[in-house]
Amino acid sequence: MRHFALTALPLVLIACSADNATGQNAATEKPFKTSVIGDFDSPWAMTFLPDGRMLITEKAGDMILFDPKNGTKIPVAGMPKVDSAGQGALMDVMPAPGFAQNRTVYFSFSEAGPSGKGVALATGVFHQASDGTTRLDGVKVIFRASQYVDGNGHYSGRIAFSPDGKYLFFTNGERQKFDPAQDPKSTLGKVLRLNLDGTAAAGNPLAAKGFHPAVWSYGHRNLLGIAFDKDGRLWEQEMGPKGGDEVNLIKPGLNYGYPLASNGDHYDGRDIPDHRAGDGFEAPKLWWNPVISPGGLVYYSGDLFPQWKDSLFIGGLSSQSLVRVKLDGENAAKADQWDMGARIREVEQGPDGALWLLEDGKDGSQGRLLKLTPAA
Repeated sequence: MRHFALTALPLVLIACSADNATGQNAATEKPFKTSVIGDFDSPWAMTFLPDGRMLITEKAGDMILFDPKNGTKIPVAGMPKVDSAGQGALMDVMPAPGFAQNRTVYFSFSEAGPSGKGVALATGVFHQASDGTTRLDGVKVIFRASQYVDGNGHYSGRIAFSPDGKYLFFTNGERQKFDPAQDPKSTLGKVLRLNLDGTAAAGNPLAAKGFHPAVWSYGHRNLLGIAFDKDGRLWEQEMGPKGGDEVNLIKPGLNYGYPLASNGDHYDGRDIPDHRAGDGFEAPKLWWNPVISPGGLVYYSGDLFPQWKDSLFIGGLSSQSLVRVKLDGENAAKADQWDMGARIREVEQGPDGALWLLEDGKDGSQGRLLKLTPAA
């Protein structure tokens, strides 16, 4: 892990072509300038703290307190053991509602247990000593996926708090096992609604039907982004199989189809029926084939780019892109896709409305932290 300060450096901007494979609009020039603010080892997620500093997670299991103003990096001690094989990682990180008072941080990670591997949700209390050293005190796992299985893929592990701060939404991928996404007793392939202590929230829509009490929606694959819009709607993006990457509007109790319906197919060539009207499944609002390989997701509400208010921004992994989706109530439309020249794992909105991106450090991506501001 590298711990050194980086000053902001200009990044050469590469113009997009007039057309692209996803059918989105592509400008000949990017409407933003890009600055390199930091460099990390395979970063996975980031979040801003109230004082403007950031917590950034790295795949191997390190959490870093980062000051974007001066590039200072401080490792956060107290982290649990992470199984980072394959797609495993120290994953999402979010300050709790009321962080300024309770100093609680939520984070997710993949771990190995006696019956296999799975994704866990944990909390710790952020503490910085007078000498500057930082740790999470009292770290405890408050939720574990049910069940743990073999393999190293599709953990998901994204976290979002409800707008009222009362509930936590948590994604569990189907772990490349397909069928658990439809299994009512499993949390795999599901969006979950939890209390802040990690217990299943009362009133979840499927508990009375025999589902695991935490399940909010099901029939998902690898859910790598969730975000609430200004009206409290929950949006989610997930990687499809061979084709069929999706943006979904998540509604309680609905079945989103996987692996019984998808606009992609299995990697071994087996067909999956496409979504169609009347099939009993909730179809995606948008889908891509060829794929974008979606990474992080953020709902944009800032003032720095007023033309993009009420948009979703998605990081593209294999597509090495930043993707914008325009929202209109419950409708979504493909808007822009910009070539970033590197795999983008995470997208976040900064306090001033700037967009922040993390390269994921794989396949030629260095692992840089990028800040996007309006072009001059």
